Amino acid sequence: MDKISVVVNTFNEEKNIKRALASVLWADEIIVCDMHSDDKTVEIAKKMGAKIFYHKKTEYVEPARNFAISKASNDWVLILDADEEIPEKLVSRLQRMATDASTSFVEIPRKNIIFGHFMKASMWWPDYHIRFFKKGSVVWNTKIHSKPQTSGTGSKLEAEEELAIIHFNYQTVFQYVNRLNRYTDIEARDLQSAGIKFHWVDVVEKPLREFLSRFFANRGFDDGLHGLALSFLQSFSFLVVYLKLWELQKFTEEEIDPEKLNQVFRKSGKEICYWLKLIDLSQDPIKRFFQKVTNRL
Repeated sequence: MDKISVVVNTFNEEKNIKRALASVLWADEIIVCDMHSDDKTVEIAKKMGAKIFYHKKTEYVEPARNFAISKASNDWVLILDADEEIPEKLVSRLQRMATDASTSFVEIPRKNIIFGHFMKASMWWPDYHIRFFKKGSVVWNTKIHSKPQTSGTGSKLEAEEELAIIHFNYQTVFQYVNRLNRYTDIEARDLQSAGIKFHWVDVVEKPLREFLSRFFANRGFDDGLHGLALSFLQSFSFLVVYLKLWELQKFTEEEIDPEKLNQVFRKSGKEICYWLKLIDLSQDPIKRFFQKVTNRL
């Protein structure tokens, strides 16, 4: 079996890093690339045997990924975030895959724990990510939440909980909103740089589409109140992105077309009616709520 290096990027992760590293102590090498944390992240990582490297502070992790990977000395690299852990069955599978000369990279499912609940729907599962690969076969670009570029032949693990990276994602509403505020700043600037012009209909249409997609088309209702709450929060993030784009464009005044606004709401109402007829929502109060909304449209 070729040797495996685990690579973790960190910034102020003292609450998470011990759990993450404890799940990969089997690895031949653990690399922690820290962005000059001012808590005990580095101290904890050193005590657990990690090799420490430093990268300048960035707004998000992608610009530091390639630097961190370059510090790994082994043939195979496993990327782990500080708020994640690797279950035992996944360890065994990855160790076997490291003997497979025909595979260059592996897509691994991720089990997102949000507000204490394993999210099984609304696009949160199986949440595949390329996290295990032969060094040199995967390169990250610097855009936020971007997919890496790959070379060679890939493999995809089964969508099974035992084979999934456990991701302790948003644990509080404050954490979600705080991260949302940071990420939407970046996303709005990206839209501005791409030459996207703000239009008032975007603050209505895009959040509605996101909610309908997550809660209905991607069965967010299967996660009950958690699914409803996350669908609203994800749609809210779209609203914030486009309002921030509007801000970047100096809050230019636009005339709202009442007929267009009416069309958008009626179209969304029809879609809700379609989904309510097609599916059987397990939570009756939620279904009654949407029926009341659509009856008034």
